[in-house]
Amino acid sequence: MRSRILIVDDEPFNVDYLEQELEDLGYETVSAGNGKEAVDQVASDPPDLILLDVMMPVMDGFTVCRILKGCEETRLIPIVIMTALDGMEDRIRGIEAGADDFLTKPVNPRELIARIQTALKLKHAVDKKLGELSKIKDHFAKFVPEAVKRLVAANPDAPELAKHERDVSVLFVDISGYTSLADRLRADVLNALVERYFSTFLDHIRGAGGDINETAGDGFMAIFQDAEAGGHAVTAIDSAVALLGATDALNRENTEHPLAIHIGVNSGVALVGSTRFEGARGARWTFTASGPVTNLAARLAAAARAGQILAGPETVRRLGHRFRLERLGRESLKNIVEPVEIHGVLGRAPADG
Repeated sequence: MRSRILIVDDEPFNVDYLEQELEDLGYETVSAGNGKEAVDQVASDPPDLILLDVMMPVMDGFTVCRILKGCEETRLIPIVIMTALDGMEDRIRGIEAGADDFLTKPVNPRELIARIQTALKLKHAVDKKLGELSKIKDHFAKFVPEAVKRLVAANPDAPELAKHERDVSVLFVDISGYTSLADRLRADVLNALVERYFSTFLDHIRGAGGDINETAGDGFMAIFQDAEAGGHAVTAIDSAVALLGATDALNRENTEHPLAIHIGVNSGVALVGSTRFEGARGARWTFTASGPVTNLAARLAAAARAGQILAGPETVRRLGHRFRLERLGRESLKNIVEPVEIHGVLGRAPADG
């Protein structure tokens, strides 16, 4: 059975181009010219995946994403947001709205294929597990932190817990040069590479007690909480260093198509929320952290070079002398009002003595 993709864009040329590309690949397509029309179509006949433009009349793409991800019947449909060439702000707002992945306009055909196949593969895997009455548990699963367990115990019938201010460290990791990789590699080869590396990355994050806020095709956000503010900052940086080490180890095995990653970490008070997805054998929780702390972490990741970890000033303040740091000076980052003091993380400091 062919997968059906809903294209949401108010520009007929864009819709025609995507329809032709996708139908040539064997997908069935439907379209909507604005956000309200898209929400109505999904309610009446849910697609397997949605390609969603941001700027549209009647209802914008972020509102559509929030509505669909907030509805029990539609929240598991993958949503790929299409952004402008300089779309970091769109990407951050999309993450907060619940988007699963992102495409940059003008759309690269090979990247389009790679991201759609990745999103559909995950959706079909989840659908299969639900149909078999098994736990929704794979390398995109989340652990429930103790703080949330206590909230659930106090209010077990609540499908969604309101966001609360919490002191956290937020880590963004992205694959460097993903668009170039999508241009050079077949979609199935790229998907297999990303799955192999991300499986290892997610194991590291979960092993350190971090919570993964959904993955996109070329990156993900992780949230670290701890009773001590300095504790989760250290854990987040330790995890970032471990991800670089894991990448090097995987590249020694994968010499034909080695990957590189870049990371941004920032700490402070953010609005942290948890939402429960009801599975066949219990509940699954997903977490997000929003606000200036998250935005700066994303900006740092965007500014980092391949193989580089950039840390915000509050994270650095909490690290003490545990890591070797390189002061990079004050940098102006997009949509951050004041220049930010940035440090590169070079690794763990030598033990005393």
